Amino acid sequence: MSAVDRPSDTPGCLLAGLGAVAAPLLWAPKAAINVDGGLEGHARDLSVLYLDLPLIVLGGALLPVLAWALTRRWTYRPWVPVLVGVAAFALGSWGLLEWWEPRGEIWGDA
Repeated sequence: MSAVDRPSDTPGCLLAGLGAVAAPLLWAPKAAINVDGGLEGHARDLSVLYLDLPLIVLGGALLPVLAWALTRRWTYRPWVPVLVGVAAFALGSWGLLEWWEPRGEIWGDA
C-alpha cells in the first residue's frame, strides 16, 4: 500500500486530543467536592488531583483512539472508525460519570 492509498491518521489524533480535553471537563464538577472539601472542609481529598485526574485524562485520550484504531483495521470507509471512536468516548464518559462517586457524596462529609 503506497502513501497515497493509506488513510490519514489525523482523525485519531483529533479524537485523542478531544478526549484528553473533554474527559476532565466532564469529570471536574463531580470532583469539586473533594477539592474544596464540602461543608467545613471535612470531605477534602486531594488524591483526586494527583491520582484520578491523570487517569481520567489518559483514559479520555486512549479509549477513543483505541476504538478508532481497531475499527480502522477492519474497515476501509474513513468515517466508520471516527464514528466508533466518538461512540466509545461517549459510552466511556457516561460509564465514568455513572460509576465514579467522589468520597464526599458517598459518605456525606466524613
